[in-house]
Amino acid sequence: MIAGPRKVYEVARKIIDEPSEDVVANAKRERAARRNPFARIALFIRQVFAELKKVVTPTRKELFSFTVVVLVFVVIMMALVWVLDTVFGWAVLYVFGSTGA
Repeated sequence: MIAGPRKVYEVARKIIDEPSEDVVANAKRERAARRNPFARIALFIRQVFAELKKVVTPTRKELFSFTVVVLVFVVIMMALVWVLDTVFGWAVLYVFGSTGA
């Protein structure tokens, strides 16, 4: 029986999201030993580098599309805030009267 793409994705996602066994084993060993603060900082830095090795940088095409999506979202949010500001400004003028002195 052949696994569907969803099954393969779930397995791949599970493997990527879980920290490697050696990192977990080192963390448990370090925790059990209760070393000095400098050793714990060194362990933390090793774990940070281990996680950074898993990072996948986007391609140029992906980066361009992500940037466009963010810019479009920001423009939509700006328009929404402008509309709400205008409506509330008109409401305040209606309730409290004109701005004339």
